[in-house]
Amino acid sequence: MANPAQRICSLLPSATEIVYALGLEDRLVAVTHECDFPDAALRKPRVTRSRIHQGMPSKDIDLMVRRQLDDSGTLYELDVQTLDALSPDIILTQQLCTVCAVSYDNVFRAAQSIRSKPEAINLEPSSLEEIYGNILLVGDLAGVKERAEEFVAGLRRRVSEVERLAKNALRRNILCLEWVDPPFCAGHWTPELVELAGGYDSLGRKHQPSAQLSPERIVDYNPEILVIMCCGFTIDRALTEIPLLSKIGIESIDAIQHDQVYLVDGSAYFNRPGPRIIDSLEILASIFHPEIFGNRFGNSIVRRIHIQQLVELS
Repeated sequence: MANPAQRICSLLPSATEIVYALGLEDRLVAVTHECDFPDAALRKPRVTRSRIHQGMPSKDIDLMVRRQLDDSGTLYELDVQTLDALSPDIILTQQLCTVCAVSYDNVFRAAQSIRSKPEAINLEPSSLEEIYGNILLVGDLAGVKERAEEFVAGLRRRVSEVERLAKNALRRNILCLEWVDPPFCAGHWTPELVELAGGYDSLGRKHQPSAQLSPERIVDYNPEILVIMCCGFTIDRALTEIPLLSKIGIESIDAIQHDQVYLVDGSAYFNRPGPRIIDSLEILASIFHPEIFGNRFGNSIVRRIHIQQLVELS
């Protein structure tokens, strides 16, 4: 792009957070229905809506997602008319996950159809390094390259500090679940975060998409710590999934028997490859090694579930 972008449309919550982190909020003309951080993003025009009702049971959501993707290839609708009126220079989107955002093909077609002919920018990270790269790319497109470089350098320093403190800690086997019914392991950047925080997740798919796990495989793995980071769910919404742990047949694992089950806000942190992914790393470190990192996060970010609570909720 010859000139710095002056009118930015973000179709990703993570991209919206990047825009604000780089001080570009005055250039942000449109966001998605899911862009809720920082609070100021809630006041921006919204150009998407979901076809999936998040209040349904997780198994029903999973079935609906599969059906919608088979039928139309996307879970979201894009308001092309409003987008046209807002005349963006660039649209920040992705091809990585059709469950997470408007499909790239739909965005590309929309970009070609509106008068401003914006460039569709594909932000598709699968690793921590690629998340840094996305931040640098947005900064470069907006003409604030040095600002972005300085911001990324600060994130790297935080990661290095966690890695330094966790380096000699006893590593424990961890299982991170991005969905409960059916169970899905964590993918992309999350297994990398687990390693940096001083654990290992042998069922995770590092730098690859998450995948469904059988209950038998989870029981055989027998993790010491279970971290539930349901995609798109807050802590309170994830809490409603806890009874399913016994229903899917994994209540015998050490993590559950020894009260080492933790709910985290997947929607705000772990599912979003933006600036707060470093907060996600620090959250994991505090869960794995509280003797080193302390308990700095309240119940709105991390909630520990005890086996008696599991019984009561069931």
